[in-house]
Amino acid sequence: MGLAGGLVLALASAVAINGGYALQHREASSLPPLTLRRPIHSLVLLFRRRLWLAGFLGGIFGWVLYVAALALAPLSLVQACAAGGVAILALGLGRLSRSERAGVGAAVVGLALLGASLGSHTKGTHGDWRAVALWMGASLVVAGITAKVLPRGAGLGVAAGVMYAAGDVGTKAAVGGGGRLAFVPALLACHGLAFVFMQLAFQRGGRLATAGMAVLWTNALPIVAGTALFAEGIPGGAAGAARIASFALLVAAAAFLAREEAPGRDSLTAAANPAYTR
Repeated sequence: MGLAGGLVLALASAVAINGGYALQHREASSLPPLTLRRPIHSLVLLFRRRLWLAGFLGGIFGWVLYVAALALAPLSLVQACAAGGVAILALGLGRLSRSERAGVGAAVVGLALLGASLGSHTKGTHGDWRAVALWMGASLVVAGITAKVLPRGAGLGVAAGVMYAAGDVGTKAAVGGGGRLAFVPALLACHGLAFVFMQLAFQRGGRLATAGMAVLWTNALPIVAGTALFAEGIPGGAAGAARIASFALLVAAAAFLAREEAPGRDSLTAAANPAYTR
């Protein structure tokens, strides 16, 4: 299928994953408070909701498509392509605040600039295992810090995105096969922790401030990893400038979405939940 097939799979993955996030947020934000002190009880509350379960299964299907995309295309291109999922999250939310519109717009324009840079790319490698392991370990530290420092909904959303990104970096290394399959347990642990952060975030903020933040950092960080760890070179000239600008816009989009949401829509649902303020 080649590069084009990989990017088509990445777009399909974005639709499945972000559609799943929208369903999960809708259900989780209306549940009694989820807590790590009662993990089994919290999981039962989630899995009893049919729409939440549909969203969860949709996310798993999207991840399978994502792994297939990584086998065909460079990590940085797959991730930036998938960043268009922020626009999917905005569907059905009604009138967006100025900050939300700026965030969604920056993400979409960034994706368009990425498309302008696709004429030149390097296949890259599967990375040095020590560098990949260091990246994943550092991600755990960063996720813990952001979950405490940033506002609860956005902070947990960023933490989820950082850990999903760490899992994706591990996935890119693991698809090389052989001894690199040792990354499989670590990448599954990263995704598991990201899942916990995400469900807690859903009860503390609106869809864009939680899932939107997670999606942006899930996609932005591996773009850096593609160059730093997997030798996915940046093209020269205008294509290279477009690639750099696309990453900058993703970061800007994350900054806009981290701002306090305007009252209304699903943020009111989350605010009505006692867990929202904790």
